[in-house]
Amino acid sequence: MKAMILAAGFGKRLLPLTANTPKPLLGVNGKPLIQWRIEALVDAGITDIMINHSYLGQQIVDFCGSGERFGASITYSAEPEPLETACGIHQVLDFFENAPFVVINADIYTDYSLVDLASFDLKDALAHLVMVDNPEHNPSGDFSITATGQLILPETNTATYSGIALFHPDFFHQYFAGEKPLKPLFLKAIAEGKITARKIDAFWEDVGTPERYESLNHHLALNLRSSL
Repeated sequence: MKAMILAAGFGKRLLPLTANTPKPLLGVNGKPLIQWRIEALVDAGITDIMINHSYLGQQIVDFCGSGERFGASITYSAEPEPLETACGIHQVLDFFENAPFVVINADIYTDYSLVDLASFDLKDALAHLVMVDNPEHNPSGDFSITATGQLILPETNTATYSGIALFHPDFFHQYFAGEKPLKPLFLKAIAEGKITARKIDAFWEDVGTPERYESLNHHLALNLRSSL
């Protein structure tokens, strides 16, 4: 199995932290965010990784290199201007050789293990999303999950998309029609019953603002001190 790390965003909401540093290279608990994602993939046995980049992207390439020092093989997709999620994935589909692949945002921090996801059988579905409890910045959530694991439009019990998913390339062949974000594709797949999900009980944070970034580092520092 292969994977893609999404690392092409501007990180405008994180200014001034991202004025000279791309968001995926911001340090969290002693390592850049993207390193945590690479190591999580390698720990799950996924070593063939595609990374897209744009804003200050050469810094990402310089840091990650070939991936050898992480036990990975890294390929890059340079985007002169960020294509946003769906377009960025769609243009590198050949890399995945018509096999299911993991996609993960570079700007999240989580202790969720990808081992189960790496061996998950999509069966008749074309995508499987990892969901989390709704954070303060997204209290209404994104979608709901049925008792049988189908992703559906928001109902009473909602959850938030974590930025981690398993896709079959046919998801994009079937539903992509030039949309930039992923959500329109999710809605098409929901309408056809072709998307499933799981909700995880793991620590997760979307590092989207300076306040969340500071809060995350404070949380991790407290946990580190308490474990000594």
